[in-house]
Formats: sequence, structure tokens, C-alpha cells
Amino acid sequence: MKKKIFNAKPLLDAKIDASVNFTAGGDILVIPCPWEQDKEVTVKGKRVRYRAGVEVDADGRTRVKHYLDGMNGPKHDTLFETPHGAVKMTRPMFPPSDNGRRRISEEFVYVTFKFPKKYGAGLIRALYREEADEIAAYLTTRKEETVWA
Repeated sequence: MKKKIFNAKPLLDAKIDASVNFTAGGDILVIPCPWEQDKEVTVKGKRVRYRAGVEVDADGRTRVKHYLDGMNGPKHDTLFETPHGAVKMTRPMFPPSDNGRRRISEEFVYVTFKFPKKYGAGLIRALYREEADEIAAYLTTRKEETVWA
């Protein structure tokens, strides 16, 4: 199954004449010309905010490339949870290649605990021992070899 990373379709299908102003602070201001007032320039009548990288050539040609924020999904898979702890594993960075060769990517296992401050030190120690034992039992049942760094 292939993941759909980005659907590249143009924001507007029409070209618009505009005034482009480069300010001393590095900002770029694009203002549509008055004769372009009849064209729809916004998305659904609202202001839209993008995160992007801007490249300006010596001749003034400008490219704006958006960042692909949040398009890859979560960075960790949750393997096991306790009431105050979780065991998470990073996702492999490289998918299996098409030519039959395997690309190696490391996966890391993280164990995190979050206890409320109102519990007190004694209760936190007791709960930590219980939940750490549960997590250790889970890790010993895994068929994969766990390398501790």
C-alpha cells in the first residue's frame, strides 16, 4: 500500500497580475493589481496561513515551497501502556526498497512515565515499581532482541 504524501493541486488556476514588494526586513508583500479585483484570491473567503520556504533569484523570480508539516503521521508507535507509563517505538525511516535490497533503519524503544505531582514521593515510588515491573515483563515477552544503549 502506498502512502499519499501530498496532493499537489494548484491553489488557483488563474494567473493574477500583482505588485511584489521586497522589504528591507526580508518580508515579501504581494498585492493584486486593481484590475484583478473580480478574481477569487482567497480560499473560501478566509485568510490562509502557510509555512513555507522562499527562494528569490537574482532576477527577482520568487519560488515559495510549502513545508510538509505533519504529513508523515505520528513519529512513534505505542507498543504498551500502563496507567502512568508508555512504551513507544520509533517508526522505521526507510520503507522496504523495490529492488529487493533491504535498507537498514534503526528503531528505538522509549519508556516514559508521567506521574502527577500531587501523588507524593512515596506513592510515586510504589507506582513506579509496579509499572516498571509490568513494562519489564512486557519487554521480556517480545520476540525481538532489545539492545540497551
